Amino acid sequence: MTITSAPRSSAGHAGSVRIGLLGLGTVGGGVARLLLERGEAIAREVGRPIELRRVVVRDLTKARDVSVPDGILTDDPANILDDPEIDIVVEVMGGIHPTGDWLRQAIRAGKHVVTANKDLVATEGAELLRLAASHGVDIAYEASVGGGIPLIGVFRQDLAANEVQSLHAIINGTTNYILTRMAQDGADYAPALAEAQALGYAESDPTNDVEAIDATYKLAILASLAFRTHVPQPEIYREGITRLRADDFRAAHDLGYVIKLVAMARRHHRGLGEPDAIEVRVHPTLLPRDVLLAGVNGVYNAVHVKGDLVGDVLLYGRGAGSAPTSSAVVADIIDIALNLNAGIANRVPFKVAGDLPRLPIAEVETRYYVRLWVADQPGVLAQIAQAFGDHGISIASCIQKETSGAPEGSAELVIVTHLAREAGMRAALDAFARMGAVREVANVLRIEAP
Repeated sequence: MTITSAPRSSAGHAGSVRIGLLGLGTVGGGVARLLLERGEAIAREVGRPIELRRVVVRDLTKARDVSVPDGILTDDPANILDDPEIDIVVEVMGGIHPTGDWLRQAIRAGKHVVTANKDLVATEGAELLRLAASHGVDIAYEASVGGGIPLIGVFRQDLAANEVQSLHAIINGTTNYILTRMAQDGADYAPALAEAQALGYAESDPTNDVEAIDATYKLAILASLAFRTHVPQPEIYREGITRLRADDFRAAHDLGYVIKLVAMARRHHRGLGEPDAIEVRVHPTLLPRDVLLAGVNGVYNAVHVKGDLVGDVLLYGRGAGSAPTSSAVVADIIDIALNLNAGIANRVPFKVAGDLPRLPIAEVETRYYVRLWVADQPGVLAQIAQAFGDHGISIASCIQKETSGAPEGSAELVIVTHLAREAGMRAALDAFARMGAVREVANVLRIEAP
């Protein structure tokens, strides 16, 4: 490991809050730019200077969009973690290993931590928070979910008096852009994805976004905060958007719905003496056009929260990108710096009220949209209705659509059900698979009305 040159003396910044920055990519560069270009304004807000003392990068020779002072770049994290003068470690490199080990080392050394790392917070956040509390330091992670939308502070403090009943969120800008294009342009999935990639909204390998993995990490953080319990990311039910087709958006529009990738969590009150349970799931969802989330388009994100006291709250804004995410990181730095001024830490601690059980997906109840290709012959609809009825599912509406692209001898059926249990729907789909009259189950989507 090497350092480009020795750091400048900080003698001219007596009393400054010293920052060690892990990462100088898109977000790290934005954070560095804000600290350097708006240093005077931030110093007035905090009451003393904020000094960017060290920046760790993987490649010292790489050209960068942001210019930092000579002598502060290093490729050795020890130059931050072992520096006793650094007050706050800001981590924007991403990943779980080795970043988690670095942050634990920083906390044990008495340094405060700011991170934008959703994967790490969702996976090891509870441990890091406990470790920070035991060492009398702060860990702030506002930028880990929702970019510039103030979410973490709202759940930790502003909604503290509420029992949160449910949250429904659009928290991945890439998928929301793709679904917006499919809805507005009538495009199929593949060209909409290609457009998002060409504009830089989607990665060359978009798996984490389009398979809803990114959204599950974010939901794990939000649900843990909302319900004061630990929600492991692997326990969140997940479906991506890759099976959606233009036909689904046309049908949804005709039925009065829009299709969004929705991350949702809901509290279930059980009988006397039984602990509450929570359901947590992420999947494409039909939303009525008149609900708040239905109008969230493009790369924007939104979180709709229902509390027992406040009722409905909508938090909306840009969910990704250098500027909004950097804004959240620097806001956390300012908050910790103000705590340093006051000589306090963990002013608003995260408390786990209990380990609430997760409701199995088979027990979830919702309405369903089912699109089928069936044999165009008498009696088919009766067979389908019988299969639904055998598994406790009532049909609310059924539309047979004339489609020019239909396979010969086939008809398209679009069915909307009343409230039904997931286990019953899966059993009905198994029955369809054994029916010769059902050529294909083109898609099955859940319907929600937050």
